[in-house]
Amino acid sequence: MNLSFFDQFSSPHLMGIPLITLSLLFPTLLLPSLDRRWVNNRFSTIQLWFTHLIAKQLMAPLNKTGHKWALLLTSLTLLLLSINLLGLLPYTFTPTTQLSMNMALALPLWFATLLIGLRNQLSTSLAHLLPEGTPTLLIPALILIETTSLLIRPLALGVRLTANLTAGHLLIQLISTATITLLPMMPSISTLTALILFLLTILEVAVAMIQAYVFVLLLSLYLQENI
Repeated sequence: MNLSFFDQFSSPHLMGIPLITLSLLFPTLLLPSLDRRWVNNRFSTIQLWFTHLIAKQLMAPLNKTGHKWALLLTSLTLLLLSINLLGLLPYTFTPTTQLSMNMALALPLWFATLLIGLRNQLSTSLAHLLPEGTPTLLIPALILIETTSLLIRPLALGVRLTANLTAGHLLIQLISTATITLLPMMPSISTLTALILFLLTILEVAVAMIQAYVFVLLLSLYLQENI
């Protein structure tokens, strides 16, 4: 039974074809149609408004130098948002529940912000490792602590996204299993658990959106520290 709960984190197959390939085709619906006008329907208007809203929120803590990262950060937000929401559909696979993928996104981007800081403002970046006015006896310990906190940033980014999505998927799996099991024996209790499942699904949609935003927002804050 325990293994069956975690089977949802493996890509399902239908007639030997991984269904993840079908789910990856859904984002193509977001691509604008070929037309001479940039905005030719209401869906494109909503899409552009939503993209502009994301870019505005992400660029708020950054100065003008960091605005060069707007396209990358906005694209990353839309990628994570699409993957997280598509993973809530039945018979789909959520790649962001895999720590390997999240670390593959977090580690290079964090390392890029670190290199930018070391190249443009070496003394300021190194000064973050030792707060001003630190007693002499505490200097080695504080440098070690600050260095450790700096190095675990990408791990924290990846683990946060993985843990939140995995926990939500497991809760949905457990409550849906309880709903189906209780239906023939106690229909009233099964109806209550179905209501809880509905509310939990709404919560998971919110979590999927928030976690995508938090992941990129923290990257933008790391970037602001180094530019």
